[in-house]
Amino acid sequence: MSSSIRTRRDGGIFEVIIDRPKANAIDLATSREMGVLFRDFRDDSALRVAIISGAGEKFFSAGWDLKAAAAGDAVDGDYGIGGFGGMQELRDLNKPIICAVNGICCGGGVEIALSADLIVAAEHATFALPEIRSGTVADAASVKLPKRIPYHIAMDMLLTGRWLDVHEAHRWGFVNEVVAAGKLMDRAWEIGRLLESGPPLVYAAIKEIVREAEGTTFQTAMNKITKRQLATVDTLYSSEDQLEGARAFAEKRTPMWKGK
Repeated sequence: MSSSIRTRRDGGIFEVIIDRPKANAIDLATSREMGVLFRDFRDDSALRVAIISGAGEKFFSAGWDLKAAAAGDAVDGDYGIGGFGGMQELRDLNKPIICAVNGICCGGGVEIALSADLIVAAEHATFALPEIRSGTVADAASVKLPKRIPYHIAMDMLLTGRWLDVHEAHRWGFVNEVVAAGKLMDRAWEIGRLLESGPPLVYAAIKEIVREAEGTTFQTAMNKITKRQLATVDTLYSSEDQLEGARAFAEKRTPMWKGK
């Protein structure tokens, strides 16, 4: 692993820190490395939750590394198996991911945050999609953002590149929670511990159902669920954990999830 990415695992939690001074920008090599890390996280049954953040307190990530681009990194180059930032195109990433935004989050940094399931942000965090000003398109954000926050706010960000402070981002539902800067990672790990204790097969089913429902009608998605045509749902409905959840509820005790 390079010095650009720091990782830590504690129990079922996997922490990924982007550490590329000064702005935690991501070049092709770093993106490919992140793809391998998140693929390994996906495939490791002992890991339940990931947390991603940036080093320092000024930048979460400025996104695409324009200096690397000027030196020859192609904007449509090989970002690796997970696409830019390692997550947004990684198939079957059916575990919860928490993004802890510790400062400026712009361009591809916003796209990384959009790839997470929960976003907690420090009170000084800011968000923008400034690609319009450099004559390019925030491609993944153009797909995802209008589905996550009100359409006109998303288009305002995309068309003008204007900045949102953390409180406006929270108001529009982009951010789940705003916390003091010194408490950001503590809060991210607190949420991580909560999710770590939950049922991994249910999390997997939730994530696949949500992905499937994005591109189809309600009834089509429901038919796939009830006919067990989604792999994670089929696994869940045939699992020991499904029985354990019902038994624990009836016996008024805490379930013991095995992930099988």
